[in-house]
Amino acid sequence: MAHETHTRVTGEELAHTFDVQEAVDLSSYRVEDWITLAAFWIMAGLVFTQFFTRYVLNDSFAWTEEIASYFLVVVVFIGASMCVRLSRHIQVDLIYRFLPAGAARVLALGVDLVRTGFIAYAVWLMVRYIALVGDEPMVMVDAPKSYLYYAVLFGFVMMLLRSVQVAFGNLKRGYSILERPEAFEGSPFAHKGD
Repeated sequence: MAHETHTRVTGEELAHTFDVQEAVDLSSYRVEDWITLAAFWIMAGLVFTQFFTRYVLNDSFAWTEEIASYFLVVVVFIGASMCVRLSRHIQVDLIYRFLPAGAARVLALGVDLVRTGFIAYAVWLMVRYIALVGDEPMVMVDAPKSYLYYAVLFGFVMMLLRSVQVAFGNLKRGYSILERPEAFEGSPFAHKGD
């Protein structure tokens, strides 16, 4: 299972990494990572097209701005599932340093449950939202906004699945990144002992 990494690197160590040639390992990336990357580059292409047509050709394609903003939404929500999987959302672990191990464990389990419950509720709300306004048309393009809404729903479902995975991983391991952040330092997307 993938986890957040906090590795301290000096400037000299960073400079030497450009000399080392290693095989590229893409095994730590998952489906949501690749979808987010594709959506990001499509969005970047649309923004460039908007800029080029507006400022170079002086005849902008108005639809590119709307579609680029929709792709930004896709990047945010599907990319959020990647952040859930890697525990990269903002978190405060200061209190865990002062709590006894048992209390810290209970609090960390509570965080896992609340996170998973909140995301499950967001999935339910998104399903209801699509049922209410899924047929609403886009402004500049003759297509329903349901395409965007289903992408957001996919992002929420992926966040829910990844949240459950993280919670079970924390339960199985006996601690989370909140309780022992030092155990998650080291190689990217892995923690010591796996």
